Amino acid sequence: MTETTEPRGASLFQKAAAYESGVWRSLYVWLARRPRVPEPGATPFGYVEPVSLIIWVFIIGSAIEVVVVHFIIPWPVVQIIALVIGIWGLIWMLGYAASLRVHPHAVGPAGLWVRNGSTVDIPLRWSDVDAIRIQKRTLPESKTVQVADGEDGAVLQVAVSSQLNVHLVLFEPVTVELLNGPVTFTELRFYADDPRGLVTLAREHLRA
Repeated sequence: MTETTEPRGASLFQKAAAYESGVWRSLYVWLARRPRVPEPGATPFGYVEPVSLIIWVFIIGSAIEVVVVHFIIPWPVVQIIALVIGIWGLIWMLGYAASLRVHPHAVGPAGLWVRNGSTVDIPLRWSDVDAIRIQKRTLPESKTVQVADGEDGAVLQVAVSSQLNVHLVLFEPVTVELLNGPVTFTELRFYADDPRGLVTLAREHLRA
């Protein structure tokens, strides 16, 4: 039986602070149109398709809520407080959407970067990678980062809306530092909007 867990490390406050600062930085990067890939010549691959519609529903709903609440509340002080909270929430959602777009997966000359927003960034050298293939899975839990037991060690899973479609196998265990602490794994599963394109390009670098 495969056991799935969530890595532990950072406190709730540290996680909240990391998410908050990452959202605002991502919004700045998105507005400034700064480079999104970690090295020159790297190709970005997105992972937002499963959640894109939901995010924009929340953004549009937040924008409507700001206007509606402003008109239905009769007290000026409460109006101002509600307006500030509503605008902050709207901008935060835009920042969250930006964080998923300005931190894509990347396939470059030096290696592969698997990401999710501003808080998950897993760099791998091509010399670490034994094999990579398309393999679709749906996880029973909705957590973005999970660790499962594999045949030869731990399997790190970076899901989007509980979905995975790329499976990567390493030669040796690799340890990475995540928000919840260090994780050592021998296999990596993650989601990409274009798994075929990512796997094809990755295999070209592996052959080279």
